[in-house]
Amino acid sequence: MSNTIIIGTGIIGCSTAYYLSESPRSQAQSIHLVEAAPELFKCASGLAGGILAEDWFSPDLTSLGALSFKLHKELAEAHNGKERWGYSRSTASSLSQDPNSTFESGGTDWLRDGTSRAAAAAPTAHTNHSRPSWMTEKEGHKLEVISKEGTFAQVNPKELCEFLLGECVARGVVLHHPARVVSVSKDARDQLASVRIVAADGTEIPCTRLIITAGAWSPKVFAELFPSSRTTLPISSLAGHSIIMKSLRWTKEHEDKGCHAVFAVDAAGYCPEFVSRIGGEIFFAGLNSAMIPLPNLPTDAKIEPEAIKQLKDTATALLGAPGKEDDIKVVKEGLCFRPITPKGRPIIARIPDARLGGAISTRSGAEGGVFVSAGHGPWGIAQSLGTGKVLSEMLENQPTSANVDGLGLF
Repeated sequence: MSNTIIIGTGIIGCSTAYYLSESPRSQAQSIHLVEAAPELFKCASGLAGGILAEDWFSPDLTSLGALSFKLHKELAEAHNGKERWGYSRSTASSLSQDPNSTFESGGTDWLRDGTSRAAAAAPTAHTNHSRPSWMTEKEGHKLEVISKEGTFAQVNPKELCEFLLGECVARGVVLHHPARVVSVSKDARDQLASVRIVAADGTEIPCTRLIITAGAWSPKVFAELFPSSRTTLPISSLAGHSIIMKSLRWTKEHEDKGCHAVFAVDAAGYCPEFVSRIGGEIFFAGLNSAMIPLPNLPTDAKIEPEAIKQLKDTATALLGAPGKEDDIKVVKEGLCFRPITPKGRPIIARIPDARLGGAISTRSGAEGGVFVSAGHGPWGIAQSLGTGKVLSEMLENQPTSANVDGLGLF
């Protein structure tokens, strides 16, 4: 039996392995997940906010977004997602510190424009008179709901990743960690036949299907495995600092009313995002930079103290209760690198054999192929399950559950 090698065990790699291991056409024992970082999920998949939106996407992503939102809901209902990974309905709001400003939604290029993620919302904003319990009401601030009922939700991404990986391993999927795929080999027909994995001891595994889901590191992985190829995967990185806080005003007794995501417009020179989670956490991010170099491994990321201070100062100004210095407490700091593309949409595609460099080809149909799935930007968690489902169907040469015709490589 041929094996399927998945390079990268973030949310996209784990989702792909999860749905592929459900397929009657694949045996779980033939699926191998390979992760180079010494700590699992110390990357965008584990350090993201965990926002799930159904209808905040451009036309090319509408079908995938709707499918993924549906799969998130179904998975949570089937496996007690509220308790296991903090799945909860949520309300999205836009916060403006200028009472005369008017919220504008429907933008698709908010990330490159440096504006708020709230610009991607469907144009249904209306004033919200009941703000989240953990927010401090300030004169002149205006809060508008920008999500439709039942179209917005929240998860703890690290816990979701751990669940998916645990299910995969329990089914028989093989995890190599820490390990690296360092080379590919071909058979007498010049077709992909195996990969060499360096771990505690080197091993060579038969392989006819190879999937690169290494996030911002995907171009590097492809270049190392196919050095004669002239193709460069159009994926770069957007670094983002974050903090996780605890608030005396966000406790278990508030959770039944649902979580909230608040997107501040032009606060302190950037666009902060506050996301409450089941379990008493509040995630805060929005300070992004394309100038921070991509480290060799996600665990090599060096947090910049100045960026964390800026986040803390903004959080204190927007969430701190007057006269209560201990009202909020920072419990974790993070820096992750999200994979982005020039077109602002992910790549979910089989790489044509002609783009592999000429020295190697792959078996046709469901028997082989080199695939890539990366570039989801800040929507990796939201689009993860849909991506995994669709990619597993592409691997099996089956009709896909979502239209991803606009997400090809070329």
